[in-house]
Amino acid sequence: MKKTLKIWSSLILFLFLFPVIIQFLPDGETANKPKLINEPVIVYASNVFEGNKPETETVEKKALLYFTHNHEAYKPVTKEKNGKISVSHQSENIVKFGEKLKTQLAFNEIQTDILPIDNMAEVNRRGMTYHQAYKSIRPYVEEKIKEVDYDIIIDMHRDSVDADKTTAVYKGEKYAKVAFVVGLEHPNHKHNRALAQQIKDEMEKLVPGITRSIIPKGGAGVDGKYNQDLHPSIVLIELGGIGNSEAELNRTVAVIASVIATILSDNKSQG
Repeated sequence: MKKTLKIWSSLILFLFLFPVIIQFLPDGETANKPKLINEPVIVYASNVFEGNKPETETVEKKALLYFTHNHEAYKPVTKEKNGKISVSHQSENIVKFGEKLKTQLAFNEIQTDILPIDNMAEVNRRGMTYHQAYKSIRPYVEEKIKEVDYDIIIDMHRDSVDADKTTAVYKGEKYAKVAFVVGLEHPNHKHNRALAQQIKDEMEKLVPGITRSIIPKGGAGVDGKYNQDLHPSIVLIELGGIGNSEAELNRTVAVIASVIATILSDNKSQG
């Protein structure tokens, strides 16, 4: 009985000590036991650069959108919203399509800011006239372009003419036509006109007939500058007219975004 108890005690002791003993056995005796070794990983410079081109820093292009006459609206859009036809609206207006342009520009890797100013409310608050809206918004634009180095700055408007003059048809789809206004009463207006011409030409390549004209303005009865004297890359775009539908406007916005991306990319490669 004592012998049997001794055997069992020895066996239990062996089983208890076995995990400790096995740690001290040579590697050959523990061939089936995985080894956990934390070895340092060494990365050599030749491995990093061999066969790979060094990454170049990409500079994101920046755009600014603002709306001198921010309540300008489209009859079909306001009618669809609340059943009322109007050419001026607090929310269903040109700003809505500026926000869509911002989204489209983001798809084209262009960072876009929208000037957060209800300029027509400011005009009314200050007792100014409709045509003094350019004077009202000017300090806000001036301050913003001092803060950020923008590649392009767009003052978006809606023209007052009817749809028969502001609608293009291409491959069965309707587009809102675009016009450009250039103020002549400042010394660098040729730069603003050149940018407008570049946008116009590129848009015509994508959708023939989508643009109207570049309208030079100066002399008595007009603003003459349209704040374009603040920066050579300010362009005033008239997006469609009072009778264009939301679908037509959206198609044109997509074209504008694509063209701006092309122009800024070309300017970057030339620079």
